[in-house]
Amino acid sequence: MVDPAEAMVKARKAVTDRAELPGMSLMEHLDELRRRIVHSAIYLALGGVVAWIFRKKLIFFLQAPLLKIGKSLVFTHPMDALNLNLQAALLGGAIIASPFILYQVWLFIAPGLYQREKRFVWPFMAATIFLFLAGASFGYFFVLPGAINILILGFGHDFTPMVTIEDYSGFFLSVILGLGISFELPILIFFLAMFGIVSPRFLWKNIRYAILAVFLVAAVICPSPDPWTMCIYALPMLGLYMLGIGVAWWVHPARRKPKEAAVS
Repeated sequence: MVDPAEAMVKARKAVTDRAELPGMSLMEHLDELRRRIVHSAIYLALGGVVAWIFRKKLIFFLQAPLLKIGKSLVFTHPMDALNLNLQAALLGGAIIASPFILYQVWLFIAPGLYQREKRFVWPFMAATIFLFLAGASFGYFFVLPGAINILILGFGHDFTPMVTIEDYSGFFLSVILGLGISFELPILIFFLAMFGIVSPRFLWKNIRYAILAVFLVAAVICPSPDPWTMCIYALPMLGLYMLGIGVAWWVHPARRKPKEAAVS
C-alpha cells in the first residue's frame, strides 16, 4: 500500500523537477526573436570576415572535384568571379559561425522547455553540427565526384564541357547543403518527439513510407541510374531514420512522464 505522505512528496518532486515555464507576450516573443536574429547575423558576419581571409583556399576546395578530372571553371559574366568569392566566404562563414548560431536558436526555444529538457543543449548542438558536416562530407567526397565523373566524363565524353562558375556553384551548393540538411533527420525527429508530435511506435509503424521517401530522395541525388549505387546513397539515410526512432524513444514525454499510479 502506498503511503499518502510519500506519494505526495513524489508528486511534488515531479512537479518541481520541471522548471515553471515563464509566460511571455507576443511582443516579448518578437523582441526575443529579433535579438537572436541580430546576434546570429553578427556571428555570421564575423565568420564571413574570417572566411574571406582564406577565400582562395576555400575556392580551391570548392572546385577540387572538377580539377581532379582536368577541368576548370569558366565565367561568362564579369561579376561571376566576385560572386564566387562572396559565396565561398559566406558558406565558410556560416560553417564557422554555426555553433554560435545554433546556441542562439537554443536560447530562443529554451524558455518553452522544461528543466529536464534543457539538459539536451550540448548534445543537441554537437549532434546538429556533426550530422550536418557528415552529410556535407558525404556529398563532397562521394556524391559530387561521382556525379561529375558520370555527367561530364560519362554522358558528356563526346562533347566539350564548359562548366561556368554560376552553374557549378549552384550545383555544388545543392548537393552539399541538400545532403547536410537531410542528415539532420534525427534532430527533426528529436524535436517532434520531445513535444509529443510523433512517437517511436508511429515512426516504426510507418517505416515503409519512410523507406519509400528515402529511396525517392536517393534516386534524385544519385548520379547513376544503377540500383546498387542508389542503395549506397539510401543506406545512410535509412540508418539515420532508425537512429531517429531511438532518439524518439529516449526523449518522448510518455517515457519521461512520472507514473501517475504512484500518486493515486
